Amino acid sequence: MRAWVVRAGKHGERDAWALKSGYSGGGWAEVPDMTLCTTRDEVVRLAVDTYKGRSDAAVANSAGQLWALRARIEPDDLMILPLKTTRQIALGWVTGRYEYRADEQDLAKRHVIPVEWKRQDLPRSAVKQDLLFTLGSAMSVFSPSKNNAVARLESLLKHGVDPGQAVALGPAKHKLSATSANDTEDVDEPELSPDIEEAALDQITSKVKEEFSGHGLATLVTALLEAEGLHCEQSPPGADGGIDIIAGRGLLGLDDLVVVQVKSGGQVGSSVVKELHGAMATQGADQGLLVAWGGLSKPGRDALKANNMRVRVWQDTDVVEAVLANYEKLDSDIRSHLPLKRVWILTDAAG
Repeated sequence: MRAWVVRAGKHGERDAWALKSGYSGGGWAEVPDMTLCTTRDEVVRLAVDTYKGRSDAAVANSAGQLWALRARIEPDDLMILPLKTTRQIALGWVTGRYEYRADEQDLAKRHVIPVEWKRQDLPRSAVKQDLLFTLGSAMSVFSPSKNNAVARLESLLKHGVDPGQAVALGPAKHKLSATSANDTEDVDEPELSPDIEEAALDQITSKVKEEFSGHGLATLVTALLEAEGLHCEQSPPGADGGIDIIAGRGLLGLDDLVVVQVKSGGQVGSSVVKELHGAMATQGADQGLLVAWGGLSKPGRDALKANNMRVRVWQDTDVVEAVLANYEKLDSDIRSHLPLKRVWILTDAAG
């Protein structure tokens, strides 16, 4: 068994489609049907014909990814889809081999692998930094394998927990198949092609989690809301009755009240949502902010919809986005725990 990542577009434009349809992420719109390509050499020739004018290295890299899609991804392999739209991670089991959906009007949805998606909302904060770096490769198709990646990704699929590099592998379950064991190439070393922006965001997220755990996250959220011009009253550590922060506008901070509940652990369930709803009613606030670092469970999302509440949810990625937007406004103590430097890099003009 191997693990595979097949991305769903540079900006996640096929994320929702892949999850709803039960397919890998598609892509490769310019590439014709590969069904009749039964050897790697045939895929290489197809890539050479398709990508005329590109460098030999670029064509070879594309050919390796296309061959993986055509022949190396097998039933019962793990499929991982880092979601650009939500910055969460979807995981599932491959249920079939390569298909070319010739009747599909969207050319970018023709090259697919059937997948049974088992988990669609894994927070990136559940994944340790070394594995996140691997999943952040800039390639569209690749196979993470270093640092016990396969066993760790299987644990994340089943339990939502990354046991780290020291996890023990089963004797037979994680052996490579005969068709893939001798095919090592670029797709097997995704760490050599990192997505720098993605890697930086993941590092910042990990640093925030490390420096502002527990009640510290409420302190950070308070600073972010104050940077946005709100007056805040933060509750002390301990039982808070569903209120970590009360924020408001106006001279006395009593206008447009917002009740804030902050949870720095795993996914938040329906009980926390109901507690926040009760706190909003008690305070006479018609707006709430639920900071759920690990995201919301399905019961939590359902409770939010059922209560018809005016509540914004911040997950780990939203907190980091707010930090980056307000970094210069944060006090020196917070910035000393989270030292960041703005840098400029060239980007793909076509993107």
